[in-house]
Amino acid sequence: MDNFIEFINSNLQLIYILILAIFIGVELIKNVPTVLHTPLMSGANALSGVVIVGAILVMLQADPTNYVALAFGFVAIVLGIINVVGGFAVTDRMLQMFKKRK
Repeated sequence: MDNFIEFINSNLQLIYILILAIFIGVELIKNVPTVLHTPLMSGANALSGVVIVGAILVMLQADPTNYVALAFGFVAIVLGIINVVGGFAVTDRMLQMFKKRK
């Protein structure tokens, strides 16, 4: 628990930026017309790939005893993979809707 509190205290500005990014992302997605959702979803899939690679790099450079960094890296990888797989599934379903039936 002390490691977690120390991590929060040392990275307080990054946490503020993360919270601000979450609010901006929610407002941006909420106000985008439905026609633009598919291109944005493709962009989000690409960004999730960057998140996965970044999290892997952070986890490789983290101290093996720093469980907070490893836990955040693991959560970032899992959420990035869920976003990528979900995005591909939704895109595939949308593309199936535009195919002609035989």
